[in-house]
Amino acid sequence: MLLTADFFAVTYYSRQADWKYLLKLIPWVTAGLLIALATGNRVSDRTFGVIFAVTLLAGIMIMLWRDLRRKNISIPSQGWFPGIMGLLAGFATMIGNAAGPMMSLYLLSMRLPKTVFIGTGAWFYLTVNIAKVPLHLFVWHTITPQTLVFNLVTAPFIVLGIMGGIYSVKRIPEKAYRILVMAGVTLAAAMLVAKFLL
Repeated sequence: MLLTADFFAVTYYSRQADWKYLLKLIPWVTAGLLIALATGNRVSDRTFGVIFAVTLLAGIMIMLWRDLRRKNISIPSQGWFPGIMGLLAGFATMIGNAAGPMMSLYLLSMRLPKTVFIGTGAWFYLTVNIAKVPLHLFVWHTITPQTLVFNLVTAPFIVLGIMGGIYSVKRIPEKAYRILVMAGVTLAAAMLVAKFLL
């Protein structure tokens, strides 16, 4: 299901990607995938959820403070920040296909235009999801004929959703788009907090 959406997104937004941000993430995401593969069964859902939610909320608060106060706070585009984001995104995508909020936070921090934001994210998800296929097939055995049939059934609806997304993005101003993405990441973090701490 994810790869279907990824292929369409990359086809439409392929020229919008900013590869310098992706290349900084690749080694860290790979490390996160391997850590998840080795320890995924030993990390409780609660521990993973709490760490993930706290990181997301902290990042959102920093960006909100910077935007609302108009402070020129520099979020590093190299070094520890891509490292942390990459590790968490790689771990999250392997454990529960949950890299979306973390990747959105990383790209929001880079203040990319909405089409570059989408194109860069599309290539990230496509690359990572392709890399995960052999792991799911031969290590975790979570891709089966039954899941493939389900994917085929849902594919037309995924395409409809993609078409609706492309239509909507064209009509949403840059600032409103950034606010919507930040709201989505905040909601995801809040849901994790509610699930594991309340």
